[in-house]
Amino acid sequence: MLKRMSIRIDKFSVSVPAGSWIGLIGDCQQAVGVGTHACGNLSALTMPERLDWLRKAERVRRSGGIVIAGATDPEVLRSVADEIWWVEGGQIVQRGDAKEVIAAYLKQVYASVPEMAPSLKRGDGRAEIVSIDVLDSAGQVAALIQSGDAMAIRVVVRYAAQVDDPVVGILIRTRIGFEVYGTNTELEGLKLGPVAAGQTRTVTFGFDCQLCPQSYTVTAASHDPNGVWHEWMEDAISFAVADTRYTAGVANLRAKAELS
Repeated sequence: MLKRMSIRIDKFSVSVPAGSWIGLIGDCQQAVGVGTHACGNLSALTMPERLDWLRKAERVRRSGGIVIAGATDPEVLRSVADEIWWVEGGQIVQRGDAKEVIAAYLKQVYASVPEMAPSLKRGDGRAEIVSIDVLDSAGQVAALIQSGDAMAIRVVVRYAAQVDDPVVGILIRTRIGFEVYGTNTELEGLKLGPVAAGQTRTVTFGFDCQLCPQSYTVTAASHDPNGVWHEWMEDAISFAVADTRYTAGVANLRAKAELS
């Protein structure tokens, strides 16, 4: 059985088994402890630097040392850390299995993000996007969706002028701007108009969340069939996808491996 070592991080001291790989999220403090290989923020390293660091860290862990690394992006730690510690104000909020701690952390983070904080708004003013919500399988507003579960994106639009044939659409992107999926009411065969000034339309796009665990943004728009925008809200809201295991990429294809 591996002996235990005591490590001290900021305001707390914890005993962990030798040969452990600990990931820090939240307040990523520089770790200091006996027999450790420490790093301030793994997310700040370039990919070659990160791979080199991980290679050295694995040697330390196999020799019985304790590896500690913080990351502003918890997904960096999901597949490498034996245990995740969520640290706030120099204290451990939660520690344990990566998927559980990261899910709890992301839920709090996304709950604190303003509901509507688009990076760009444009349009001719004939409509206003009142709200955009991500809904979980129970139809409740959520910031965290489980991969594979049913989900929906709800868009509420108020029209300031008469529009004969409005189209409402959505676009999902990754946090680095890669376009994942987009659709609109015209493509889905749903007719919204004509609408008069002062009327609202609520459109809900439902689908299964076949996405890999990471962060995503939602862009929404109301426009004419020819593409003239009434209002376009770029990256208006964010949500995260969690899973019971690490999966790389964007589309969660849930492959089955067979030996023949």
